[in-house]
Amino acid sequence: MTTTNALEVSDLTVAYQEKPVLWDVDLAVPAGVLMAIVGPNGAGKTTLMKAILGLLKPAAGQVLIDGKPYAEQRRLVGYVPQRGSVDWDFPTSVLDVVMMGRYGNLGWLKRPGQKEREQALEALDQVGMRELAGRQISQLSGGQQQRVFLARALVQDAQIYFMDEPFQGVDATTERAIVALLQTLRAAGKTVLAVHHDLPTVTEYFDWVTLLNVRLIASGPVEEVFTEENLRRTYGGRVAFLSEDKGTRRGSLYEWGDKETKEIAPRPVSPSPSLPLSHSPRPESW
Repeated sequence: MTTTNALEVSDLTVAYQEKPVLWDVDLAVPAGVLMAIVGPNGAGKTTLMKAILGLLKPAAGQVLIDGKPYAEQRRLVGYVPQRGSVDWDFPTSVLDVVMMGRYGNLGWLKRPGQKEREQALEALDQVGMRELAGRQISQLSGGQQQRVFLARALVQDAQIYFMDEPFQGVDATTERAIVALLQTLRAAGKTVLAVHHDLPTVTEYFDWVTLLNVRLIASGPVEEVFTEENLRRTYGGRVAFLSEDKGTRRGSLYEWGDKETKEIAPRPVSPSPSLPLSHSPRPESW
């Protein structure tokens, strides 16, 4: 018996003014994994996500969600865009933004009712934002805005979630909230793909990783794919990475060249707010 992947991408190429920004990408993501999409600036990470979601038109390629074209599976998909892509001065409340996540199920002609309001409040409670349900979104901090986005995705009750840099510029409380949410989604059998920049936390937050630099470098379980060789192929030059030194975790800056890998400078690593993948209690600080 064969199992359908949550996501399959075949021969995907995207170009801007005839310059390829993604080239011939093949990707298969099984259901129920937390996958980081990792690569240097300009590697095409956000472009990959937008092309999968139909927000950019590819020059070539096919995308299947749970074995069918994306256009037929929109209701299975939740999307958390970059926070900077939204007009936060728009006059609307936190609760209204979260209830927008139900529009795909309601249709545009039916207004949200009490059921949708309760679902939105429950999602806000999960991300520690219920008490701010009536606040204008323009009055929120960056971390609070990100948690509103996460709550909106939650009420969609999707099977596969796409998150574009969910940890970027957030405070420690929001980071703990995101980690706990990822683990909750994973425990429920959901699939999450997240564009991610912080290499030291990849092994802590995710169990699957895709390394990208215009072309696909490697994709698979973290313990198999997130290797020094694959990182060198992805980034070249210098990259900050977390290493183990006599049982003590530390961050180091490495220079990867064609002939050797050498440590340029160690750097201290602050305690991580992450939780082990097998355990997802609600953070007490919410």
